[in-house]
Amino acid sequence: MSMLHKVEWLRVAQAAMRAEAQAILDATTRLDGNLTQAVELILAHSGKVIVSGLGKSGHVGHKMVATLCSTGTPAVFLHPSEAVHGDLGIY
Repeated sequence: MSMLHKVEWLRVAQAAMRAEAQAILDATTRLDGNLTQAVELILAHSGKVIVSGLGKSGHVGHKMVATLCSTGTPAVFLHPSEAVHGDLGIY
């Protein structure tokens, strides 16, 4: 592999990281009272948080459940199609 290719890959990686960093900074301006309300609702709830999603949002939902559980908040993932086939009892 030539040095030119190595330098190009480095530039691409750096540009991607700068774009991700900017996206996170931009997202901070969209936080509002809804976040506070959601946190207060979760903390005040005595049961489990139920997260549901299908496809990519399901993968994100699984990650959210893992994060909630690891921080002490009981949570479970409920797949929408499994819910209509008997798993709705989780709810």
